[in-house]
Amino acid sequence: MTTPRRQIKLGAFLMATGHHVASWRHPDAQADGGINVAHYRKVVETAEKAKFDLVFVADSPAGWPRAKDREAQQRSSQGAHFEPLTLWSALSQVTSHIGFVATASTTYEDPYLLARRFASLDHLSGGRAAWNVVTTGADVSHNFQIAGHPAHADRYARAEEFVDLVLDLWDSHEDGAFPRDKDSGIYVDLDRVHQLNHKGTHFSVRGPLNVPRPVQGHPVVVQAGASEPGRRLAARTAEMIFTANQTLEDAQAFYADVKRRLPAYGRSPDQLLIVPGIFPVLGGTEAEAQRNHEEIQNLIHPAIAWEILTRHYQGRDLSGYSLDDRAPPLPESTELNKSRLTLVSDLVSRGNLTLRQLYLAVAGARGHREVVGTPEQIADAMQQWFENGAADAFNIMPPVLPRGLDDFVAEVVPILRRRGLFREEYEGPTLRENLGLQRPENRFAARRGISAAE
Repeated sequence: MTTPRRQIKLGAFLMATGHHVASWRHPDAQADGGINVAHYRKVVETAEKAKFDLVFVADSPAGWPRAKDREAQQRSSQGAHFEPLTLWSALSQVTSHIGFVATASTTYEDPYLLARRFASLDHLSGGRAAWNVVTTGADVSHNFQIAGHPAHADRYARAEEFVDLVLDLWDSHEDGAFPRDKDSGIYVDLDRVHQLNHKGTHFSVRGPLNVPRPVQGHPVVVQAGASEPGRRLAARTAEMIFTANQTLEDAQAFYADVKRRLPAYGRSPDQLLIVPGIFPVLGGTEAEAQRNHEEIQNLIHPAIAWEILTRHYQGRDLSGYSLDDRAPPLPESTELNKSRLTLVSDLVSRGNLTLRQLYLAVAGARGHREVVGTPEQIADAMQQWFENGAADAFNIMPPVLPRGLDDFVAEVVPILRRRGLFREEYEGPTLRENLGLQRPENRFAARRGISAAE
């Protein structure tokens, strides 16, 4: 019996109008995309028709951090978009196979309410929900009843307890806990319902959850932190990890490091998928692709350019510099998104960039890999990383929506299929089935020695 060929998994990482910071100004962009459900429906249906595994939206509990400069504030498109679980609940009703990944914070959310919402989405979608676990680097404590923004180590300590608690809540009803037997009059089997009685450092939760066990057992758990605490959390709890890498060597090192951690937690390498982002700029020729890239780069307003630089230099006064001066070294990473600042710092030192080159380098993909070229070159780049220990899947980051996704689906996906690297049809109706991930055993049932099938 032959072993099926390993194939790429694909996610569509959707920013409202596209990933480029100036995408909303592009002639092909849906400028009001962030609050236009018809727009999101179109791009999600495009991704499902192409047999993508999932769609993903990033999110912050208080919106995206605002620029301090008023002119930059009024030119930014990042302040108006749907709350992701609400959006995905609506779009789950007009799709049948594609998975929905929503971001939710362990720093500013409540475990019980989060577990309830994601369990509900999993039932609404027939088993297609996923939670992107974030600890929230930006200080948004001013909008919450919290005594200041926790330090990096404290956020991850809270996240460790938070994730375990959510997993327990999803398991607080075993499979078959609701027989709803009209003849006997038994609606719920109390032997299969469990209180947690959790009393930890950060949370005290009795349980059980008031939503039955999710269709997938647990919604797929995704994580995006690349710091040391983030890697530990991902190796212990995550099933996908979104990452940003610029070079094959860096991607291979990250892939190997995270995979080697799994046995310590009783896990195998195939239980965690490594998913780098890729920002593809397409053209019929290399020259056309470069022109397309330059077209959108030229839409960046100077106020936005300086805001990008100020953010990466963590508020440092850059008034003595011109955009054509060499970029000074970035300051040591503070509490704000350590892993991403490290990545950009490496980009500066490796490329010996000017300030102009720096903001242009991060204006589109924010540190993720940019590939500008023909459809064949985009496919080549993906194949190289996939076949050389750098990726199990890719998050496609269209520069402009909807065109960027339309072009990728029409021009790159057929090449991947011809090479046998991407599916023709879905493997099943749930996200876990399509990703090749096992449905988790209910931990309470396991303690009682009862299989999920009983």
